[in-house]
Amino acid sequence: MPDHAPTLAVIGGGQLARMMAQPAIALGLPLRLLAEAEGVSAAQVIPDQQVGDYRDLATLRAVTAGCAVVTFDHEHVPTDHLHALEADGIAVRPGPAALVHAQDKGVMRERLAELGVPCPRNAIVASVADVEEFGLPCVVKTTRGGYDGKGVWVVRSADEAAEPLRIAAEAGVRLLAEELVDFRRELSALVARSPSGQAAAYPVVQSTQRDGICHEVVAPAPDLDPELAGQAQEIALRVAGALDVTGILAVELFETADGRILVNELAMRPHNTGHWSQDGAVTSQFENHLRAVLDLPLGSPAPRARWTVMVNILGGDHPEVGRLYDGFPHAMARDPHLRVHLYGKDLRPGRKVGHVNAYGDDLDGCLERARHAAAWFRGDLGNESE
Repeated sequence: MPDHAPTLAVIGGGQLARMMAQPAIALGLPLRLLAEAEGVSAAQVIPDQQVGDYRDLATLRAVTAGCAVVTFDHEHVPTDHLHALEADGIAVRPGPAALVHAQDKGVMRERLAELGVPCPRNAIVASVADVEEFGLPCVVKTTRGGYDGKGVWVVRSADEAAEPLRIAAEAGVRLLAEELVDFRRELSALVARSPSGQAAAYPVVQSTQRDGICHEVVAPAPDLDPELAGQAQEIALRVAGALDVTGILAVELFETADGRILVNELAMRPHNTGHWSQDGAVTSQFENHLRAVLDLPLGSPAPRARWTVMVNILGGDHPEVGRLYDGFPHAMARDPHLRVHLYGKDLRPGRKVGHVNAYGDDLDGCLERARHAAAWFRGDLGNESE
């Protein structure tokens, strides 16, 4: 392959890696993929690929050999392996010292407390008695390994605490208890940060979850107090700087009923709440992630339209839905301005298989357009004509 630009290794073959490929093409940037299996989402569009286990150091060394930088589609690569790659001279971005705060919720909570960042009341618990002492009802989370609602339980009685404690003990991870926050809605503050310290903050968005999975995002968050929006962006920028994050940092937040914001989770990679930026921002989160990890000047995060709505397409319980592709004629004819992003995944109930973005000056119109299109692809609207 001609040496036109540094090669970037991407660990993980999911849709986030797939969506890095499009801006990489425009930037003339070669990607090398470590995929977990043949034919996974990113492997369909990134030709330079190896199949292997990201938990195996020899495999990681093989795929990153000759690469300038390595980045990630997920946050599950063992921290010790990342330190080993750094010792080999590979630029790991985000680095292991930063990434551990997204890998381990206990470590994250301890560090955010040191920084004075507002968080829900929390404590590590090791027994039912610890949970009772913390206070019921509460939320308990495994400190490692959970995502999309997995490894998270709402515990309302001592009896309900036993199962999460058992699961955490068997997995060899700690269990974190957090207060059950009375929140008005969930927000997300997304920033990009480069090794040289340049940073860019996207508009704060509103996200809606169903069964622990992001369902819908509105950018910017409607009726958000400008002072609160500024506070959310300041928190995200401060956390990115203090933890030395390189790339995209998503700070998931609660807006409480009494008008405060609390940090819920951190993610150090492109994030579901930033998918709107593909069509609604001057520079998408995926392009800015690539720019950041290569220490290129960042692009503008400014919105292109007054409103952008992203709705996820999830696999449903409709056996008559054969191919998502078959939804294009209706969706495109009904809304020529709609933007559809499919991930090349097999349909399974609850699985993220794509998303749609609708943008414009009218929020209600954007919501209706995006919701209709996502429902059509899921099969929820049947096959009726309009």
